Amino acid sequence: MRPRIAVCDDYERAAFAAADWTAVRERADVVVFEQPFGSAGRAVEALADFDAVCLMRERTPFPASVIDALPRLKFVVFTGERNAAVDHEAAARRGVPVSFTPGGPSKASTAELTWALILAATKRLVQADTGTRRGHWRGDAEGLGYPLPANLAGERLGLVGLGQIGARVARVGQAFGMDVVAWSQNLDDARASEVGVRRVSKEELFETSAAVSLHLVLSARTRGIVGAADLARMRSDAVIVNTSRSGLMDERALAEALAAGRPGGAALDVFDVEPISAGHPLFGLPNVTISPHLGYVNAQVFAAFFGGIVDALAAWLDGAPIRVINARS
Repeated sequence: MRPRIAVCDDYERAAFAAADWTAVRERADVVVFEQPFGSAGRAVEALADFDAVCLMRERTPFPASVIDALPRLKFVVFTGERNAAVDHEAAARRGVPVSFTPGGPSKASTAELTWALILAATKRLVQADTGTRRGHWRGDAEGLGYPLPANLAGERLGLVGLGQIGARVARVGQAFGMDVVAWSQNLDDARASEVGVRRVSKEELFETSAAVSLHLVLSARTRGIVGAADLARMRSDAVIVNTSRSGLMDERALAEALAAGRPGGAALDVFDVEPISAGHPLFGLPNVTISPHLGYVNAQVFAAFFGGIVDALAAWLDGAPIRVINARS
């Protein structure tokens, strides 16, 4: 019997266009799922007859309950270099190797999206586009209710996290003439100086920044690191941006803070449950700019992702899996 391979969550229908699957499809049956499963139960039902599962980032959670319920599962590969939604230990207990792929230019992509969101929020681009399409040239006849666009030059950009993506975002802020400051639990003056920014306290960053952008890896230590008290410190004209992971910030507290007017706005690419539902409380707020988790979504990144999946599947079919992450734990 030919092995069966599932490719999950190919929302963009990019899997076969981004890489050459010939070497895999000659030896195995490949089925692509283009829509989210929606629940662990539906994922188990859909994947029960597959030997290998390919995961696009963290779109489909893969906890022990799912892994243990898939009787034919022999191999998992996910795109990118880390995936907190996969229980690596549970897979190892089952003897299932878990592989990762190269990330491609995903860090540059996420930094660019961060600036797209900062600019969209501060320049009111979504509201301006909506009004113009409705026939209101800079007017507010339909009560769109957005303030005048803000200037960034001379303002402060606060970065929560100063890794590779945070440093890229910092350099763009400096090019705009912004005063860039940063904070994280591990940040020291040497790293801040290397990037050319100033390390400040968490309190000062939230109190004084016109834009706050989150750039931390989600872990037990960083989960919920931005809470209601931090949001309440923010300026009423400030915007908070998250292109990292939704778990860094209390989503309910954010919705309540935005409704209360402090901070003045948010620009978000990540959410607790994805895809985000139409009834989500953030949808009803005019001061929120939303994108559908686009941080890593582009042609160059997908070429690296799906090319890496093909390489990993071919190696597994040869009996010698590559880039096995749960062998390192």
